[in-house]
Amino acid sequence: MDRGGCSLSGGGGGERQASERQETGSQSGMITLEELESLSEDQILDSGNGSLEEGEIVEGEQDRLLHYWQDIARGHRVEVPRDMAEPIQQLTTNNNGTHNRETVPFTLISRKEKVRIHQCKSMTGLGGAVGLQCGDVLYEKRNYKKAYWACITVKEETYEQSICYGFMRIMRYICQQNSLGSYLGMTLPIVTVLRTNEMHTTLSGAVTVAYYLPSQHQAQPPQPYDTGVVIEQWPATIVYTRAFTGATNETIILNEINILAELLDSPELYVTDSFIVASYTNPAAANRENEMWFFKRP
Repeated sequence: MDRGGCSLSGGGGGERQASERQETGSQSGMITLEELESLSEDQILDSGNGSLEEGEIVEGEQDRLLHYWQDIARGHRVEVPRDMAEPIQQLTTNNNGTHNRETVPFTLISRKEKVRIHQCKSMTGLGGAVGLQCGDVLYEKRNYKKAYWACITVKEETYEQSICYGFMRIMRYICQQNSLGSYLGMTLPIVTVLRTNEMHTTLSGAVTVAYYLPSQHQAQPPQPYDTGVVIEQWPATIVYTRAFTGATNETIILNEINILAELLDSPELYVTDSFIVASYTNPAAANRENEMWFFKRP
């Protein structure tokens, strides 16, 4: 497995092919990041009795959660090791409890919206005027301040294996395998740094998964026990972003890259071979919320 550093300014790289299991995951025979990121407690407990109280580890429940993940992963050529039992349990109970998911802060610089022409009729119906109104947001330009992120770059045999193994190692860091020995809390979005060829027709093999450290840990980031997880202070960065919903497989990612490139219509504005897919929504949601990020050239 290869690993390396990552940076919001375009370092690291990889491809991200993750789709809802019922749509493509089971067909591809591989587990997806969405399946690993969070699972509904109701889904996991649906086949048995009892439920978890917030923060409580019910006897045998860790094994049950672990086996649930392992059953999914086995058919996808991903092995979920025994030491993932506690991180899985913590992430599940905390995500279904009172822990709020902090959003990565940014400053909105500008917003490009689709302009629509509409006809305003008079009350008498004898005439009217043509007017303009703003419609859908085409893209936004944002400023993200410098901040600490935990990231890991991996390259496994398949893209989805890279995503899964990388994210599991980030999960261990979030769930106590850090110098504080405590659950750090989830933040949104979880980002994946991607690299493409010049024509934006293929994604590279390596994947960088990155997690923004919650605000209370920014001044003194907890250090990971896993030497493959790197804590880096990413510089202040301006990005162009476009929202999209649904699955995030390779075909969709490449399509979204080309859509935003066409909207910007100025390759000199942005880095053309390194991008980010940012994911915000619980994978169980019917319309998953994602964003494509382009880095503004210095």
